[in-house]
Amino acid sequence: MKIVVIGGTGLIGSKVVEILKAQGHEVIAAAPATGINTITGEGLSQAMAGTSVVVDLANSPSFADEDVLEFFETSGRNIFAAEIAAGVQHHVALSVVGTDRLAQSGYFRGKIAQEKLIRESGVPYTIVHSTQFFEFLGGIAQAGSSGEAVRISPAFFQPISSSDVAAAVADYAIGAPCNGIVEIAGPERVKLSDLVQRYLKAISDSRSVVEDEHALYFGAELKNDTLMPKANPRLGAVNFDTWLAQSHVSK
Repeated sequence: MKIVVIGGTGLIGSKVVEILKAQGHEVIAAAPATGINTITGEGLSQAMAGTSVVVDLANSPSFADEDVLEFFETSGRNIFAAEIAAGVQHHVALSVVGTDRLAQSGYFRGKIAQEKLIRESGVPYTIVHSTQFFEFLGGIAQAGSSGEAVRISPAFFQPISSSDVAAAVADYAIGAPCNGIVEIAGPERVKLSDLVQRYLKAISDSRSVVEDEHALYFGAELKNDTLMPKANPRLGAVNFDTWLAQSHVSK
């Protein structure tokens, strides 16, 4: 089966490409670096020829509100035009648990627009909602940093490793479209503030986390369950301690 992975050179995409190739599929890693650009349309039609499944893992290079919305709308329209012309049978997109509850955030308004395009495209689809990746804990800490304090929401979340995300996305890509949302999450439910503090301690960062229920997450305030999956998500196997032992974060 021929599968095009949009964003196939990124954190998740490169892992998905590797998994699918190991299973014997013909896989194209689509990215500007490989001559395929979803914003300009360069190389899209050629890449889609004979393709059965498209996995969309692309993300906006800028997190400015207008840039994010423009990226997901332009990219989505170009991708679906090429998919429809090529007769693609399944569109798989990676999104975020809680997207529909985060419209206060400009970034998530972009993701909401992306998901609307998917639902209305006419192409059979599966939207994979994932919880936050362990790999982004450093970025979350930096976003909340103010001097020696790091202000983080005490909302609960269920973080997941990028390897577990990639394995799930690859499985959904070769499965039947569900024409709806599936959820994936890590094995442990923890407070965002608590895990960021554990992360900082593990990398010998002296900053202290201050719990702040008004601290913003991508521009939005969180309720206790905003980032939590619903009942019975697909669970990853890797917990924080295992991920930390396997990762290359600086100490």
